[in-house]
Amino acid sequence: MLKRSDAGQPLWLPDVRDAFRMSDGVPLVLRLSSFDGETRDFRHVLPRWESPAERALVRDYLCASIHNMLSACGGYELVIFIDPEETEAAKLLDELPALFQLAERKRSGLGKVVSIADRMGRAFGRGAFRFERTDIRYYAPVRRISREAAPVAERLRALCAEAEHLNIVGVDVGGTDIKLTAAARGRLVAVKEYDWNPAAFSTVDQIIEPILLLTRLMRACIASDGADEGLARALRRDVPDAEIAAAVAGAEKRFDTGVLDAVGVSFPDIVLGDCIVGGETPKTDGVRRNGSVDYEAEFARLGALRDVLLPLCRGKGRCRIVNDGNMAAFTAAAELACGGAPELIGRGVVAHSLGTDLGTGWLMEDGTIPQMPLELYDLLLDLGAGPASRFPAEDLRSTRNENSGLADARRYLGQSAAYRLAWRFDHSLLDGFTEERDGVLRIRTEPDDLRKPCLEHLMRRAEDGDDAAEEVFRQIGRSFAVVSREMRYLLAPETDTRFLFGRFVKSERCFTLLREGCAESMPSLRLENGGDGLAETPLMRQLASRRDVTVAQFAQAVGALYYALT
Repeated sequence: MLKRSDAGQPLWLPDVRDAFRMSDGVPLVLRLSSFDGETRDFRHVLPRWESPAERALVRDYLCASIHNMLSACGGYELVIFIDPEETEAAKLLDELPALFQLAERKRSGLGKVVSIADRMGRAFGRGAFRFERTDIRYYAPVRRISREAAPVAERLRALCAEAEHLNIVGVDVGGTDIKLTAAARGRLVAVKEYDWNPAAFSTVDQIIEPILLLTRLMRACIASDGADEGLARALRRDVPDAEIAAAVAGAEKRFDTGVLDAVGVSFPDIVLGDCIVGGETPKTDGVRRNGSVDYEAEFARLGALRDVLLPLCRGKGRCRIVNDGNMAAFTAAAELACGGAPELIGRGVVAHSLGTDLGTGWLMEDGTIPQMPLELYDLLLDLGAGPASRFPAEDLRSTRNENSGLADARRYLGQSAAYRLAWRFDHSLLDGFTEERDGVLRIRTEPDDLRKPCLEHLMRRAEDGDDAAEEVFRQIGRSFAVVSREMRYLLAPETDTRFLFGRFVKSERCFTLLREGCAESMPSLRLENGGDGLAETPLMRQLASRRDVTVAQFAQAVGALYYALT
């Protein structure tokens, strides 16, 4: 394994786990107590090492396994069952509190997942995350919570019927853009795409203010019923904020804007009970780096985004906020319930948004969204690929991301993965899009932000049959299979169907290439395109009939319209 890593080959975590289980090593049980009320046991074997390098690989494997458990499930306590006579393995376990930086206030690397666990612990009244250890002789398996199926399809169809009588705004917040929709009593009256770069912002106000302004814009569009030229111009892409603000202010003087009943928001972070509680995504990286503000206090203000948006609604208005991956799952379930294939909902719905990053959502078989992070884009997948991991995290060639410095799924799926793989397979694919400063290679963001245009260029090259561009998307499909294998191990969803939304599936050819790569190692996994073919609810059908946008782009913004009523 070490030789393969030094040669630049991947060491996929599920493969390493399978290999270690075959060794005559030290058995462990990791018992995670999670915020959803579940206690989960994960069995591992640590092989006996013969050199410092081998010990380091075993340590990295154990840390990656714990990190992934917390990233996917969340938790406030991890009990490790081990034979106390296995002294060398016990010494390795002694290092875990320091490796995960439990005693530190500002954390990096592996410690970031502990910061998330601690914020969730405060939200649930559980306190700080902790490790415990006990003798494996006292181990007894835990009983899993059984969940009864519910009439989920009926509930979702009822939401669609209710939307026919209300005025709603749907907001899909992403890493490079915000997409919004407005529905007036069952009519889709406006859509808006707004480009931004929240990772560059230094305060939470810079994140909140555009969301608030754009929601007011969509509310004004409902109030004007399309009868305002200034608002029509403000709906165009790349309109300056000042022009949007002027159009909104003018409309709020001319029209009665007290018409909004509900706002639904898809947000790219951990969301529990409509409160944003994660705080370790790239979207707030600039705020974290701003030494002149208290990050925890600033992030708490972002966590209360619902309190900012709810006053835009009249009467007993509603504002619901959910993680973008869970919004994808909810959106897919709503479309299936209204005619796509309602029978698929019975085993739950797993959906992913694949664009700037990978979002993951899960609507369980009982119709609930689990109270867990589901941050699969943070999963550690590859314990190898040594040379690529030695580039600076800011370099597009690196397997490590800028946020945590870890080689996680972010650099194997999504936009950053496409850049990295394009450079690996054919440098010329990135001609005209890159710049190199101080030895760090990046996609240019000034004077124009070329990140989205670069991805669109790679997708067009794949559509045109360029071999290297096609291989980019096949490889992303292979990485998606690794994420899916890890999700199966950690969460055991009943369904083997995955619905994909986002820019990567906007192109049917790129989606086909993703499926080809995924099928190489997970042929049983069924990938479904959450694009134009999945348009069954009344508002989604209206979106599909438009010529200026696609369902793949705006599906979650429409899903947010319905989610607002849950």
